Amino acid sequence: MSSYNRRQFLTGTAAVAAAASLSLADGRFASAATLDRAVAATAARAVRIEGTTLAQVAEPTGAGPYKRLRSGPGWPLVVRDELAPRGARRAAARDGARTALACFVQFTDLHLADTESPVRFEYLARFIDSAHRPHETLTVRGASSLVERVNALARGPYTGAPFSLVMATGDNTDNHEKVELDWYLSVMSGGRITPNSGDPARYEGVQNSGNAEYWNPESSSNDVYKAKGFPRIPGFLTAAGRPFTAPGLRTPWYTTVGNHDDSVEGTLPDLGLLRSLYTGDRKLEGCDGAEAAALADALRTDPGKAVKRLAHLLKTAGPVRRVTPDPRRAPFTPAEFAKAHLDPRYTGAGPAGHGFTAPAVEQGRLYYTFPVADGVLGVSLDTTNPAGFADGSVGTAQLTWLESVLKSRSGHWYDKDGRTVRGTGTDELVVVFSHHTSTSMGNLLPDPHRPFEKRHDGGELVALLQRFPNVVAWVNGHSHENRITAHGHAVPERAFWEVNTASHIDYPQQARIIELTDNGDGTLSLFTTLVESAAPYRTDVSDTSEAGLAALYRELSYNDPYATPAKKLGTALDHNTELVLARPGRR
Repeated sequence: MSSYNRRQFLTGTAAVAAAASLSLADGRFASAATLDRAVAATAARAVRIEGTTLAQVAEPTGAGPYKRLRSGPGWPLVVRDELAPRGARRAAARDGARTALACFVQFTDLHLADTESPVRFEYLARFIDSAHRPHETLTVRGASSLVERVNALARGPYTGAPFSLVMATGDNTDNHEKVELDWYLSVMSGGRITPNSGDPARYEGVQNSGNAEYWNPESSSNDVYKAKGFPRIPGFLTAAGRPFTAPGLRTPWYTTVGNHDDSVEGTLPDLGLLRSLYTGDRKLEGCDGAEAAALADALRTDPGKAVKRLAHLLKTAGPVRRVTPDPRRAPFTPAEFAKAHLDPRYTGAGPAGHGFTAPAVEQGRLYYTFPVADGVLGVSLDTTNPAGFADGSVGTAQLTWLESVLKSRSGHWYDKDGRTVRGTGTDELVVVFSHHTSTSMGNLLPDPHRPFEKRHDGGELVALLQRFPNVVAWVNGHSHENRITAHGHAVPERAFWEVNTASHIDYPQQARIIELTDNGDGTLSLFTTLVESAAPYRTDVSDTSEAGLAALYRELSYNDPYATPAKKLGTALDHNTELVLARPGRR
């Protein structure tokens, strides 16, 4: 059982009182005084809040179009008890009785990007906000700074339990290139990284093109970004591409595959048609507005048509820049993605393979199970659809496999008609991980590698998970938003929580600590705490040290003119929460 002092125990009820003033309609506190009381009560319930968003959070400041960031007040704990059964204890009683069952960290949507790649769509940014980001040359350093934060924290804020693992829930690379995969595996396991491709001595991308549609940070000439207050930073691109040593996680880590790890720009099916363009020497840096609009529309509606249009543009449109070819830019196959994790160079803190095994690689199976803690099983799904489009689904074989896994771990479950079925499983609690959310799994195009296999959407997956009371959470990414969803059920033990976390490329660039506890009253709690990277909040454009670049990464992401920070932040209901639910009964 976690240790708590008497002050923490006695003041725990204050957090519930503060949270009661929360407007559940929009997740905002009624007044600054109410927020202050909630923050104080949050600290009283925790073991240690330093280094998390419970203590402080980046916030914008300034009146101009370009906002600087500073340290703002922490986000308080909000108790969400929509799924709690009747008779659940009050927060103070839970604090005094709870036992830590598991404590782990979720990374998601790191999008480590080769910004000099010929197969990028920067010229579509005004139509597709993810096509280009002004800060994307710093993705590798930003991810490494997040690793530093997790290494420094080491334990959960509410249980004090050490992190058992870190799970990266997909879109670990941006354009599924081998060089990006090497950067990802090196960030996670530690080692020397040069976040540059092509010519190692210089940057060859849109940000020194002179094209006024992009932020040219080292140039004194005006561009659309500088018109919005973006600074000039001499030496920025050179600093961004210089070698550095990533510390690597001190905690075992696992990988879930995302659509950007599977498809061209996370959208187009990799059918081999663009392979020569990846490793070639022509980079399209702009095109006619009508052509750009047509390609953006094809990316959303017809992946096959988009592949052909892109290939045509690269041969006929302009301006086209000659770049240094690099064989490391070649895209990897799903099997190569998994196999790379088995390379001893990337073992780091373990485990070997980080969830992937040699037999699974041979079978082309990128879904697996793993231990989260004693009595808690993790299930990593592959929700990507190789047919194209950003959204996902699962095939029948994987859905059948998942059902068999859940049955083998359950003492009882419910059939499709709601009847109780008794089993011989060990009643392990289960946390499911995937890249896609329940609402972004409507892509039912047939897998070109398995054209006759049926695909299944998020609703079917929710229905399956609700048949197994020992499923307590589904943790995912993809949306680049903080959002927590209660999947309720008339039978309380059949409910579970879906925890969706914002990306680490778009602001707010957060990861999430998740602690699972037994409250001793027939309920469980999931404490979800957001964390930011180790970078300082304040930036200095003359500081291109590792910490200075990581700080710029965060601030530039907030100011991305095509991004929507407010939408991605979520509300207090999606931030630091205690999610209460029924503990599955034994029958």
